[in-house]
Amino acid sequence: MMRGKLWVRLAPFLSKRYVSSSSSPSCSAIQPWLFIGLGNPGEKYQSTRHNVGFDMIDAFAESQNISLTKNHFKALFGEGMVDGIPVLLAKPQTYINLSGESAGALAAYYKLPLHRVVVAYDDTDLPCGVLRLQPKGGYGRHNGLKSVIYHFRKNREFGRLRVGIGRPPGQMDPKAFVLQKFNKTGRERQGFDRGSKSGERGSEVQASGIT
Repeated sequence: MMRGKLWVRLAPFLSKRYVSSSSSPSCSAIQPWLFIGLGNPGEKYQSTRHNVGFDMIDAFAESQNISLTKNHFKALFGEGMVDGIPVLLAKPQTYINLSGESAGALAAYYKLPLHRVVVAYDDTDLPCGVLRLQPKGGYGRHNGLKSVIYHFRKNREFGRLRVGIGRPPGQMDPKAFVLQKFNKTGRERQGFDRGSKSGERGSEVQASGIT
């Protein structure tokens, strides 16, 4: 299922970026990758569209046996080594619109250049279940991503894992739509439910402008 395939999808992206950013002979250590998933804490928000960033971090952690039990800079946090690459996983607990408070502090603490950061978040501009990797961009209508950019000193040069949730139907309020739990069809198309047949097929991943 997609939880087990997520690293396979991300590894080529990481490898290319690693080679291009650490090929200098003076580089004595591999810098970690920081993956941040955006979402809201608490049972009330579990399985909602706005929390797919959290779902992606959970999927990554599960597939690589990384525990997310540490509280670190207002985030649930875990770290591990994957194929020789150090990775840091974080789920900010600030509520989604203040995610940058945690993201900015983590990047600063680990002294990471922003090209070593990937932020996963829900995107209504992509069809449900489509994942798209991009090396930079704006924040669109996503206030959580807006907060991250602000706390990165308005620097937008960090990776994004856009998780498609589709558009709200009819005249439905977009805010209500993203805070709504997935219906059965939506969850199957996303492939987040463990053991589901659709999840075993995984989701489409598109890389845009990543070298």
